[in-house]
Amino acid sequence: MAVRGRHRRYQPNRINRASLTVTAGGAGLALPLVGTGTAHAADAATWDKVAACESTDDWDINTGNGYYGGLQFTQSTWEAFGGTRYAPRADLATREQQIAVAEKVLDTQGPGAWPVCSERAGLTRGGDPPDIRPTGSAAPAQKTSDSVKDVQPQTTPQSRAGKARMYTVVTGDTLSGIADTHEVRGGWQRLYEANRSAIGSDPDLILPGQRLSLRGQGTTRAPGAEAGRRQDEQQPQRDKQRQKQQDKQQKQQDKQQKQHRKEQKQEQKQEPKQEPKEQKRQEQKQQEQRKAPKESSSDSGKAKAAGKATAHRAVVAPVDAATGTPYHQAGSSWSKGYHTGVDFPVPTGTSVKSVADGRVVSAGWGGSYGYQVVVRHGDGRYSQYAHLSAISVKSGQSVGVGQRLGRSGSTGNVTGPHLHFEVRTGPGFGSDVDPVAYLRAGGVRI
Repeated sequence: MAVRGRHRRYQPNRINRASLTVTAGGAGLALPLVGTGTAHAADAATWDKVAACESTDDWDINTGNGYYGGLQFTQSTWEAFGGTRYAPRADLATREQQIAVAEKVLDTQGPGAWPVCSERAGLTRGGDPPDIRPTGSAAPAQKTSDSVKDVQPQTTPQSRAGKARMYTVVTGDTLSGIADTHEVRGGWQRLYEANRSAIGSDPDLILPGQRLSLRGQGTTRAPGAEAGRRQDEQQPQRDKQRQKQQDKQQKQQDKQQKQHRKEQKQEQKQEPKQEPKEQKRQEQKQQEQRKAPKESSSDSGKAKAAGKATAHRAVVAPVDAATGTPYHQAGSSWSKGYHTGVDFPVPTGTSVKSVADGRVVSAGWGGSYGYQVVVRHGDGRYSQYAHLSAISVKSGQSVGVGQRLGRSGSTGNVTGPHLHFEVRTGPGFGSDVDPVAYLRAGGVRI
């Protein structure tokens, strides 16, 4: 049974999931629970830049991925550096309290505790101490020997990427940027050739989670990418078979009509000559018969035109599954006070299809929506497909009804894998209309 996932409150922020962990040489490192010292300080403005990179300045963030607060502390780091004197978790502490704990981490580990965002924010040792006044009830003073515990060293996705000359793609990466940063011989072209099997035919489309070889050795696809790629390759074959079957049926119909007309002509030739009056009456009947097929042909043409119009307005379901959380369900979990779309609880990797012909207006990270695709259709409506694990289209690309847009997943603010589907009057959040009514109006049975 698929998990029926739900959203947390909508936060249109792009969340950098770079992790913060305790690292040390050897099997473990004894660190004081409550420590002091600003020998390697950084000012508050620099910490704000780190938070902007790590969590888009959301000091209360808790997405359920094991990293908390504006500076994305792991729970073990928060406890080891005395954070529990302020709050049980980092996301429950104030900005000043989180910075105070981060100062201790910087003093012990250096900027490498934030492997990506420290470089972007210019975080270094030896800066001015931050002008902060963290408040909170401190734990009773203890002897140093009694207030230390062993902390198991951990590694981040970024630090693992550097081993064996492998790199893990993160949000915002490009092949040229990776090649320049890691001084790959031959530039991005050499990097692409070495990892073509993982990236695919488009070097501009790389996905977070893919592991790339910087020396041309083995590569690892993003989770579920191989299964999705096989399905992408099979989709054109299925479309071709469907079109072939339709052509075959049309040929059979044409053949039957042709045979019917031929039989009518033969019957007319075989009829004996009639007396003048009888022959005249017979000719009148024949004329009436000739008019009838024309009218029938006209009606048939109208039916075909109507059929084409219906086909043009054809709508399909985004996934082959029953619905979960309905549209307009009230609750404090959503910023508008109600659910702005409809959920389809499907496993990660399920094919997500465009419900109608249109053009992609956006494809990428959508904050709390995770990876999403938004398509504008010919009737002026927009459809949104959120929480995807992979994206198969680009912004500006034309798509047909039923064409794969990506694969379902659990990115963004969710509690389980599912597809969040919206229909809007505009491309952005807040212009939602009933998505189920839209699908039913197009002939979809839900």
